[in-house]
Amino acid sequence: MIRTRSLLAFVGLLVLLQGAAAHAQQELRATLFADADRALEAARAANAEMLAPATFSRGLEAYAAAESDLTRGRNIERIRTELATAAGAFTDAADAAEIANVTLAAVLKTRADASNADAATFATQLWTEAGESFDSAARRLETGDIRGARSRADEAEVLYRDAELTAIKAQYLSQTRALLAEADQARVPRLAPRTYEKARSLLVQAELELNQNRYDTDLPRSLAQQANYEARHAIYLAGLIDRLREEDGSLEDVILLYEDPLTQISAAADKVAQLDKGIEPVTAELVAYIEGLREQAAQAELDLADTRTRVGELEEEIRDLDERLGGVSQERVALVQRLEAEARIREQFTSIENMFGRDEARVSREGNRMVIRLVGLTFQSGQNVVRPNYRGLLEKVRQAAEVFPRSQIVIEGHTDSYGGDENNLALSRRRAEAVSAYLSDELGVPAFRISAVGYGETQPIANNDTEQGRERNRRIDVIIEPQLESAQQ
Repeated sequence: MIRTRSLLAFVGLLVLLQGAAAHAQQELRATLFADADRALEAARAANAEMLAPATFSRGLEAYAAAESDLTRGRNIERIRTELATAAGAFTDAADAAEIANVTLAAVLKTRADASNADAATFATQLWTEAGESFDSAARRLETGDIRGARSRADEAEVLYRDAELTAIKAQYLSQTRALLAEADQARVPRLAPRTYEKARSLLVQAELELNQNRYDTDLPRSLAQQANYEARHAIYLAGLIDRLREEDGSLEDVILLYEDPLTQISAAADKVAQLDKGIEPVTAELVAYIEGLREQAAQAELDLADTRTRVGELEEEIRDLDERLGGVSQERVALVQRLEAEARIREQFTSIENMFGRDEARVSREGNRMVIRLVGLTFQSGQNVVRPNYRGLLEKVRQAAEVFPRSQIVIEGHTDSYGGDENNLALSRRRAEAVSAYLSDELGVPAFRISAVGYGETQPIANNDTEQGRERNRRIDVIIEPQLESAQQ
């Protein structure tokens, strides 16, 4: 037992001695290497590794030798001599780097430009060759061969500029070239020659612009993007033409295929596309409609800004009146509370709106009523069964209703104009009742909060003359009617 304790004590002493030795070694290194470390840091800050490579390398060799000798426990004076040599070399390298910064300023600028263009990645060979010439120029300058240094620097400058331009072209034009190569393989020049040639022409223009002014890349970038689009467009057209030929499609088939998107867009705008006089009248009508919407949106933005300004002015007037009257009236307190409640309702409306994806529902506000138009819920023809796959959507409706816990919920059913009036009215009511029952029975919404009503075809929101319009009219609307007082709680 005593022997074991003695052994443990001896081991502990050894550990302490080793730790002390290691600490002493670290302190010795810090003292010996201080000047060399400062010189090394200064040389690196001056970029001497690149601008004075030979002198900097001599310094690193002496520094490494000193580290090796210190580790092996060799003579301290020898280590000091090596470190003095290293520090001197680093100092000389820093001085040489300052001279190189002036003498090689032009090639340094072109090197930076090539680096910014990521030439090392996109023009690897040119970047490597330029680096070799630059290194040679720096080494010649270190030896005092200024003429040789300038000659090699000129070579490096040309190579760096070529590398920069190659990299820029690769980044902006390589995708277009790849698309055109793909188009060549797919016989696009024969099937869609005009679009293909437009893509090639845009590519030539982009390359010409880059050659003339590589630093103004906005125009060539735009031209390259247009060329990419035209190349993809040409590939698509060639595929479409090929398919029509395989299917023995007639010219009439092509025209009808061409007209169909216009018909769909017109229906989305709640208009009927009358194409018996060509596409121009329909196009003009749609353009006018879209421009009108843009004008309305712009005016709405202005009106909103004016309203916000007016609200700010009114709030300022209220504060001014408070100061002058020196107190508050019950009427003002009630008004402020109502305004705060309405502000909370607006926030709650926004939270409800964010619950639904665009393919699930459209959420709008009519006064203090929330209208959730369930565009993602449909019924089979003539049926009023809520299918299980709509549970997720109706769960969101339940969550929306819970934003206003004391609100009343009205489920409205609507149909299109096809079918008899009485049948449509009854069908819309049954569908509204089915949704109401699902919310209550399956999702736990209290039945006393929900009512169902059917309006049939009496409240269309779109044109019943188009299939798209009729589809929009066949709908379930969920109306949430919050009590203003509840919003104050």
